[in-house]
Amino acid sequence: MTLRKEHWENIYKCKQPNEVGWYEAHPEMSLRLVKSTGVGIDGSIVDVGGGASSLSDVLIKDGYPKITVLDISAAALQRAKERLGELSNRVKWLEGDITEAKLPDNYDIWHDRAVFHFLTNADDRRKYVDTLRESLNTGGYAIIGTFSIDGPVKCSGLDVVRYSPETLHRELGDDFKLLESINVEHVTPSKFVQKFIF
Repeated sequence: MTLRKEHWENIYKCKQPNEVGWYEAHPEMSLRLVKSTGVGIDGSIVDVGGGASSLSDVLIKDGYPKITVLDISAAALQRAKERLGELSNRVKWLEGDITEAKLPDNYDIWHDRAVFHFLTNADDRRKYVDTLRESLNTGGYAIIGTFSIDGPVKCSGLDVVRYSPETLHRELGDDFKLLESINVEHVTPSKFVQKFIF
């Protein structure tokens, strides 16, 4: 087991989903951005690092039939499946590290809230971007939320990389066009404010 996987398995085995800093009762911004793409209800969506997130719950309830959730932590995925019950059968669940995963499908929307900023190694970021490029349909949308330049320098005990819209776009490369950037202040369950950009 890699150190990265071991770290996240321990987090999700020791803490409830609503005890982690990135917890959101309702994924307001993510949902707004998914809807703003104009991709129809039959579009395919992958939620990268979405293990215990409630985004899949909301998308299912809104009628999206093609949802994939990828997470490095089996424990996070299991928690989401248990929360959703029978509705979990409407989601394709993938356990894997995004820097190593070969995704089985192509997607109209790639959603990542708070995975990319954990990739402090340039080679890992390149692998992520390669997988994004290979997996996103031409004309598709990448929605990526990371800590902003004035966001935290660490999260979950790990170093992070902070971004401006321009530096994040530079990491993704010229195959991608920056359509919009939004600053978000996320309040953690312990009432700390974390500054994000999407």
